[in-house]
Amino acid sequence: MPRPQSRTVAVLLTALVAFGPLSTDLYLPSLPLLASVFSTDAASVQLTLSVFLVGFAVSQLVYGPMSDRFGRRPVILGGVAIFVVASVACTFAQSIEQLVAARFFQAVGACCGPVLGRAVVRDVYGRDGAARILAYMAMAVALGPAVGPVIGGVLTTAFGWRANFVLLLAFGAVILVAAALLLDETNDHLDPLALRPGRLASNYATLLGDRVYIGYVLCASFVYSGIFAFISGSSFVLIDGLGLSPEEYGLSFGVVVVGYITGSFGAGRLSLALGPTRMVALGTAVLMLGGLSGLALAVAGEPSVASILAPLFVFLAGAGLTLPNTMAGAIGPFPAMAGLASALLGFIQMTLASAVGIFVGHLDGGDGVVMMAATAAASVAAAACRRLVAPRPAAA
Repeated sequence: MPRPQSRTVAVLLTALVAFGPLSTDLYLPSLPLLASVFSTDAASVQLTLSVFLVGFAVSQLVYGPMSDRFGRRPVILGGVAIFVVASVACTFAQSIEQLVAARFFQAVGACCGPVLGRAVVRDVYGRDGAARILAYMAMAVALGPAVGPVIGGVLTTAFGWRANFVLLLAFGAVILVAAALLLDETNDHLDPLALRPGRLASNYATLLGDRVYIGYVLCASFVYSGIFAFISGSSFVLIDGLGLSPEEYGLSFGVVVVGYITGSFGAGRLSLALGPTRMVALGTAVLMLGGLSGLALAVAGEPSVASILAPLFVFLAGAGLTLPNTMAGAIGPFPAMAGLASALLGFIQMTLASAVGIFVGHLDGGDGVVMMAATAAASVAAAACRRLVAPRPAAA
């Protein structure tokens, strides 16, 4: 097998981390169509996103400690296999209820990629190098959301909504084979007691009692909630509200994701020099600029494609600067329980984001005001939580 630090393994880890974004972004252009196909409303269709996040969040709490006990490799292989089987069920769903259920199990499999991919990065690159590697991985992963909706729009128009899940099925199958052939075990701190209730409770107490860990986790969670407000509401605002075609929506989505790529590139170049604390301060300032300006434009008058996309581009740039550093800052100090630290971060992040998604899905009237309000609120909350990771002032 190739060395864990090799480019081949880095590409595989990037693909694993991409499971979540691809599973949500690829089929976004088909959401309005699903409401028509299954004769249901937008809120019911939104459940295919929100339930995915719930399954994604809860399952991380299992994968994290399992990987601390048994290692990263076997747990990753099991999770990707579940994703493949669930993708088959999504492809052949005959009702919105079946699709929602299949999406839950697809999330159970998909979440192994991001939570354990981050843990592998911590295993291989250590505390100081993790932020830089995670930033470059985030930049590469963002190419998926940038082109995913474009591809999804083309597939939906040409072959129907099921084609999106066929592509996810193929992606999962390729990653399963690649992981089996290329991924070696990286956890050198296997804990035979990691799944014991007492050890789990002690480890959770250690993490939840750490002010800096909680600060990074909450900051990451609010940033991701703002991103998911955009993911959850943008297709209805841009397609139903502003009349874009699925292909045009995919291109618009890609334009916004370029902001995330830009921010992630900046994080990769600056993280080692500035450190997580200052990078998070910079990132949350950019977040607020995008979030608050977007809300002001939405409230001011008739929405347009430009008034929606421009502030979201800035918000996503701030997210790209912030997220890799919050993740590295949270997981870095805990090498012996990196899986659990990554899992708890992901659980809190996804739980909050799913609640925001349900809120936006039920209340947004197509004018973008609710979507932009959620994004603005998330940016302010992230900036407030950032203060928890700032160094304490010296005692007089």
